[in-house]
Amino acid sequence: MSSIAITADTLNDTIDQNDIVLLDFWAEWCGPCRAFGPVFEKAAEANPDIVFGKIDTEVERELAAGFQITSIPTLMVFRGGIIVFSQPGALNAAQLDQVIAGARALDMDEVRAAVAAQQEGAAQA
Repeated sequence: MSSIAITADTLNDTIDQNDIVLLDFWAEWCGPCRAFGPVFEKAAEANPDIVFGKIDTEVERELAAGFQITSIPTLMVFRGGIIVFSQPGALNAAQLDQVIAGARALDMDEVRAAVAAQQEGAAQA
């Protein structure tokens, strides 16, 4: 499966209805974005059980601002509706494969417990 365009209208449903979602924040004028694009597409085709979404920061400015995107490309990974990875910069194929393997290997019970503890600590502060 190839990547899909993500908009403000489709973002929440995409994240909520899929276990693993990779988002590529990009723009047409961005050289590193254009270099990362084929790597992202190849990974999308090799991992049909994962949703690979592309967010054009020029079109979806509010989404980019909401996620505090300051550099592109930026890759974000959601697992079970939780952001588990976010990093600016173009990755090569091996690096992207490593990110995907890491997302697959996460113990989501541990991740949810860590998020809950972090939120509890923030509420007490």
